[in-house]
Amino acid sequence: MTGLVDAVAAAGDRLAAASDGRIAFDARSALSRHEDLALGEPGLWSPNRHSRLVACRNGWIAVSLARDEDYDLVPAWTGASFDADRWDAVIAAAADRDADDMTAAAIALHLPVAVVGEASPLACRPLRGGQHKDGVIVDLSALWAGPYCGALLAEAGHRVIKIESAARPDPTLRHTPALDTRLNSAKQRLTMALDDPELLAMIAGARALITSGRPHALARTGLDEDRLFALNPDLLWIGITAHGWYGAPAMRIGFGDDCAAAGGLVRWQDGAPQFMGDALADPLTGLTAATHALEAMAKGEGGLLDIPLAGTAAYFAEMLA
Repeated sequence: MTGLVDAVAAAGDRLAAASDGRIAFDARSALSRHEDLALGEPGLWSPNRHSRLVACRNGWIAVSLARDEDYDLVPAWTGASFDADRWDAVIAAAADRDADDMTAAAIALHLPVAVVGEASPLACRPLRGGQHKDGVIVDLSALWAGPYCGALLAEAGHRVIKIESAARPDPTLRHTPALDTRLNSAKQRLTMALDDPELLAMIAGARALITSGRPHALARTGLDEDRLFALNPDLLWIGITAHGWYGAPAMRIGFGDDCAAAGGLVRWQDGAPQFMGDALADPLTGLTAATHALEAMAKGEGGLLDIPLAGTAAYFAEMLA
């Protein structure tokens, strides 16, 4: 873990420089959810016990069963009976199947599963030049990575407005209130439907937008690239996803633990991978997204900033290699 902390500290130096010294960054606190959760030691299980590394006959996969619907889909994925223990079913099925095949079947069911080390390191596409303009940052993201990006931008001096749908509020306040305070207390919070014309008007005048949804899901509410960039050509859209904004990866679901493993951000012991910490792809992605966003805004750039969790984890794993 020491090597990772050093790498994150170096990334924090870049963030601090991009914020003109406004952000006081501490690597260890950035990687921690603090007292909100009773966490175990990382190993085959993630510290929060929602994700596990599972052996296939030709490699390893990371499986997250954090949601009720994930548990419900395990019999369809594995062929096990509905009364079988879900994790036992996954482990038994994986032992007789290839990692790629097991993962492809999970992706088809929208389960958060990834092959360990499958992702390539983050490589951001070029942005387009625009005008140096002021404006709020609209934060539509939830959970950890996106809100952390917004928190860092707020600390850098930007006005950040967190928008939540009444139908699907960010669960962080309910499950981990101390983390919610850290991520969102410096933001103005509004409840608003994502298809509300007032939200479109707000985005039209914004400097940046942060999202953590899959692009097709956002498009269903009217938040698609063609529409938003027509409204605001200079907008910087910080698109945080599990595996990427474009193509087939854009359809995939993922969380901080399975995406960290997808990026190869694991330690190996006796031929088996182990998690290195708690949902590491989340804080690393928030840090990386905020850094790239500050640098882009300083240059007046706009466009889509594609920051996937898995690719970010792979970037940090490459630093440790």
